[in-house]
Amino acid sequence: MTEEPGQKDSELGHLPCSMGCGHKDDKAGLALSQSASFSHQPPSTPASKEVWKKGGRMFSILLAVHLALLACTLVSSGAFEKIAVHDYDVFFLLTVMMLIVIIWIIFYLAGTSRCPGAILGKDSHAGPIWLRGGLILFAIFSLVMDVFKIGYYSSFYSCLSAIKIIYPIVQAIFVVVQTYFLWVSAKDCIHVHLNVTRCGLMLTLTTNLAVWMSAVTDESVHKAHSKLKKNMTEEIFRWLLKVGMRSSSVEECNCNSQICQIFKNGYFWLYPFNIEYSLFASAMVYVMWKNVGRFIDHHSHHIQRLKFRLFRRTFFVGIMLGLIILVSGLGVLILYEVQVNSSTESSKKSQALTMYYIFNIVCLSLMSLVCIGGSVIYRFDKRDMDRHKNPTRTLDVALLMGAALGQYAISYYSIVAIVASTPRDTISALNLTYALLMIAQHTFQNVFIIEGLHRQPPKEDCKHESHQKDLYGLTFVNINAVSLRVPDTGTTLAASAAAGTEAMHASDLIRSLTAPKKMNWRRKFLREISMFLLLSNIILWIMPAFGARPQFDNDTELNFYGDSMWPAIVDICLPFGIFYRMHAVASLLEVYIMS
Repeated sequence: MTEEPGQKDSELGHLPCSMGCGHKDDKAGLALSQSASFSHQPPSTPASKEVWKKGGRMFSILLAVHLALLACTLVSSGAFEKIAVHDYDVFFLLTVMMLIVIIWIIFYLAGTSRCPGAILGKDSHAGPIWLRGGLILFAIFSLVMDVFKIGYYSSFYSCLSAIKIIYPIVQAIFVVVQTYFLWVSAKDCIHVHLNVTRCGLMLTLTTNLAVWMSAVTDESVHKAHSKLKKNMTEEIFRWLLKVGMRSSSVEECNCNSQICQIFKNGYFWLYPFNIEYSLFASAMVYVMWKNVGRFIDHHSHHIQRLKFRLFRRTFFVGIMLGLIILVSGLGVLILYEVQVNSSTESSKKSQALTMYYIFNIVCLSLMSLVCIGGSVIYRFDKRDMDRHKNPTRTLDVALLMGAALGQYAISYYSIVAIVASTPRDTISALNLTYALLMIAQHTFQNVFIIEGLHRQPPKEDCKHESHQKDLYGLTFVNINAVSLRVPDTGTTLAASAAAGTEAMHASDLIRSLTAPKKMNWRRKFLREISMFLLLSNIILWIMPAFGARPQFDNDTELNFYGDSMWPAIVDICLPFGIFYRMHAVASLLEVYIMS
């Protein structure tokens, strides 16, 4: 990415800060900077361009890389019993990181509130309302999970390390503070304390990723223990669970009470929401990091206030078909959980796998066809491509392409195992079809979403603030219309425009009546497609996130790759596939609103 030249951090000293905001020179410098950044003319001096400090960015990236590697090392080591790294060591590191982030967020909010000139502009594309609303939804479930964790660990606190009770308390405070911070500051383009802000944002991003890695690892270990419990005696299973306890006696830490079992099962079921919260927060923090020191060009970066009309301009076909897929998927999930996870009979397991694969094959086929149809409709769309600089959109595209690699990897591993294995039965054929359709659906959906994100919103939904701009566009259209109607008789364009006033008004009337009708059917079909894909991605996120994982229940891949390699592949790649579905939901909602 080409970095634009900008002024140094020291050159921003004229901006008011928390240490001194009342000097006349500071106010004069601020007014000069604001007048330059709000001007419709291109900036004439390098001082009015965006500030991209390579040194500050590089230092913050190095800080994030080292912390991420340290957290990844501890989290992965704490997942194995033979390594002398316990889970309370991981909790201690995460608790320290979250406390530092909380302190920095308070410093950031206090500093920007005391210094009105710290934020010279807002990025209208960053932190849209539906993304912040989803963040709050996941934050609420994360808080409930922390409450369950506190209740579970408090049931036998006498034999546990104190950090196991402190960690969920600090995490709950961290979730509340960070959610408020992202709600009020997601659009900020800050221009004071640039290096400190960059490092603080990178620390926040790394902390969220570390919490995400810890949650994914904890959930994977829990799933593995659930599988082992079916095939091992109770004594061996208790020995495997002896991690991070003060007492050597496992009997003291048994969770025997009914309320303890509710807390234990409850917080494991809420892990998917906490995982998605960490990833959503990481994405929003990254956009804030990109906007540090950025000057917004208000001439090209105009704010478009789009209205979210769910029950208008739609045929309800996409919504109804998506709801049918969603409800059917929930039924398949319940039956799958009952027949696979709660039964040891092989016949019921085969029936559940067959039902799961058939549902997913039908769903993925419909989604692929719909995405292809949407891409074809975009070929006839007359809207211009939005080529303005947009860090949020760039991140959305990168996350879609990157997260899809997880599901691609699982599908290709499955294809190789099925083709190379013998004998081939019905479940293997369904599994092969499911893997191929998964690759095709991800590819077609990414193309559709990326095309939609790069389209400008409809002109009738854009509210232009300048009346002169509208008048200029109307005159330009009228002159073109008149030039097409007047024959070439040697008259000048100005004379033709002056003599054809009635023709201009008639042409305007015809254009206003015909243009919306031509665009109307395209917009309706795109909204139907977006809503169907949105609801379908929700159920495809719910099923693996809440236990329907045929990769662990199908013996083809497990026998081909072995008991150690295949679970490791799935544990690494599946979280990216789950995140892809939820991120696709947010992107499709934006495409729906933009259509």
